[in-house]
Parts: sequence; structure tokens; C-alpha cells
Amino acid sequence: MSPDTPEQRVPLPAHEQPKERRRVDSVLIVNTGDGKGKSTAAFGVMARGWARGWRVGVVQFMKSGEWKVGEKKLADHLGVDWWTLGDGFTWESTDLDESAAINVHAWGVARGKLASGDYDLLVLDELTYIINYGWVSVVEVVEGIEGRWPKTNVVVTGRDAPPELVEIADTVTEMRMVKHAYEKGVRAMKGIEY
Repeated sequence: MSPDTPEQRVPLPAHEQPKERRRVDSVLIVNTGDGKGKSTAAFGVMARGWARGWRVGVVQFMKSGEWKVGEKKLADHLGVDWWTLGDGFTWESTDLDESAAINVHAWGVARGKLASGDYDLLVLDELTYIINYGWVSVVEVVEGIEGRWPKTNVVVTGRDAPPELVEIADTVTEMRMVKHAYEKGVRAMKGIEY
């Protein structure tokens, strides 16, 4: 990335920052990058929103509903609406056309939830993959997010967030991997990775 891309912006010096802060109806947060923690951070926001009495929903792309993950168990316990609508990551797929169709359907579900007015917060976990694989256009995703119910906050996760998504986001965090236990041959751990 070149230093002038939105992902690399340096915060404004204090003397150039707005003197007053304004309230907005909702924000879009994007957690991207190759490091661990994108979804974990999103689920922290999920828990925080729930604790504030918000109506919260999660739509997971790519990930399989057969996976038994801790965050889903927490969501069930809290009464957070949850849809895991993928069939596993592409390197595990035996039929990429079917994987594409499943994730296009997942976007249709998410788009309906965005517009519904039923949620104060929606987490769209691993959304960037369906854009980057060309299964759903970035224009359609941007339109869906921008056309959401005005009071629905959104958190999007996934590697390689497209510039168009970064541009409309209010907050973008890029997780950078410094090192990971997986590189040393350590298997994913229950309670840490899932």
C-alpha cells in the first residue's frame, strides 16, 4: 500500500482535529489485514452492543455452520441473532460454483437485515472475501451498506478490504501479523481461535 491510501492515513495533529464532536446515527467499522483478531474485535463490539441493550445480529460468510465456535455459543447465550451461511473456506471447497452461490445467498440475507430496521448492530463477518472472489460486486455491497437503516451500525471483517469499502467506512483497523503460533506448528486452540 502506498502511504497516501486511506489505510495508511496518519491521524490529524491535535490542532487540526475538529473542535467539537458530533453525534451520528450509526457508523461503519472495517477490520481488515492479515493479522489475527478481525473477527474477535467484531465480537467484542457485538458483546458491547448487547450490553447496551442493542438488537444485535451476525451474518457469517464463508465459515461453515458445522464449526463449533465459542463466539456462536456466546451469541446463543446472549440471544444475539446469528446466521452462519457459508460452506467453509475456498481451499476446502469441492465445488466453487456452489460455494459462490451459497455466499451470494448469504449477501442477500445480510442486505435484507441491513435494510430491515431490526438491528442496532450487524456484524458481517468475512464479508470481504465474497467481494474479492468476484461473487458479489463491491458496488452492490457499498450500496447495501450505504442504504442500510440509518440507525444500524455495521462491523465488516475480512482480509484485503477493497478501497471502495475503506472509503465509506468511518473507522478502519488493519490487523498486521507479526508472528503466529500456527507458523510454529501449533494447532488452532479452542477458546483462542474458535
